[in-house]
Amino acid sequence: MSWRARLARARSEEGSAIVEFVFLGVLMLVPLVYLVMTLGRIQAGSYAVTTAAREAGRAFVTAEADQDAGARARAASEVAFADQGFGGMGSLTIGCSTSPCLTPDARVETTTRVAVPLPLIPSFARDVVPLEIPLTASHLSTVDRFRSAP
Repeated sequence: MSWRARLARARSEEGSAIVEFVFLGVLMLVPLVYLVMTLGRIQAGSYAVTTAAREAGRAFVTAEADQDAGARARAASEVAFADQGFGGMGSLTIGCSTSPCLTPDARVETTTRVAVPLPLIPSFARDVVPLEIPLTASHLSTVDRFRSAP
């Protein structure tokens, strides 16, 4: 092969490295961006359930009366869920070690749950395959020992 043929062949591939680099860069970048988005939503959900359980427990044990305690705990957990973008998606369960719940030195366990949907998945695919990550957190609160009995 002559030097002119080699030179013509080399010139015919000019610029193809840039196209390949951009194509492979985009091909690698899209899954990486999706992974970061997914991990961000999972972290937000984790923070939401942890904060909701803790704040619901605090609100419950500081209530003045048993009939107000549940509503206060639910309101506190909803604020925590809404703060992280999970408003109306979370649930709260309250368990007491004694009856009535606000007996001095009683323990109150608050458990929160949320299902974090994976981002950018259309709703028709969610009906076929479960594309949510369930997260749960529990918090154990103690009613003040020196509180007056209900």
